Amino acid sequence: MVLAGFGLYSCTGNPSEDEKKSGVQLEDPRADVVQRLDVALAQKKDWVGHWSGYLGSFSAVDFELVMEDSLDQYEMPEKNPIGQGDPLAPYQLSHPGGNGVVDIYSYKVESQGDEGKAYLNPDSEVVWYKADGMKKRLLFMGPSGMFEEALWLNENELLVLGFFQEDSGARPMVWWLDLERLQMRQYSLNENSDSYPVNSYLDLKIKPLSLD
Repeated sequence: MVLAGFGLYSCTGNPSEDEKKSGVQLEDPRADVVQRLDVALAQKKDWVGHWSGYLGSFSAVDFELVMEDSLDQYEMPEKNPIGQGDPLAPYQLSHPGGNGVVDIYSYKVESQGDEGKAYLNPDSEVVWYKADGMKKRLLFMGPSGMFEEALWLNENELLVLGFFQEDSGARPMVWWLDLERLQMRQYSLNENSDSYPVNSYLDLKIKPLSLD
């Protein structure tokens, strides 16, 4: 596990002799991460605003890198089961280059009984249904948390927002997926909430389903 903050400082913490002589400091690449994450969070202002009601205001600089890992290369044949008339269809994310859709809700939100009433599966997953009919599971999580939002940064990068439920409360998380390099970086907010209703954002987001 790799622990590193978003603070903007040089990798070594000490400037080199050449830097001292020139008076120029090398720019830490984390600065770009903070800037891009701030732009992404601005696009998901409903999610940020919802969590800010429990934690107060926060921004990209308040997240810390807690883990880096590789993504599984495994894919299996399976077409997207959510048709155009499905209530969850509007919530799937079309790939910017036309390569299928990403789904973060259909595994979590299920229908039950003759009336098709919605309820929440305790587990969550993020899957990519590609245009060639292949399915790729990108993330999976048990009852310890939930994936709440996602957005494409470009054709190769996907950002997923959600939380982990800890003993001390719910903590917002960011999963930054590089689908070309098959790499994942996981970021954790430096605050958590002991009063966050775990289904509250999905209740707000997916209004027509009246979640249990």
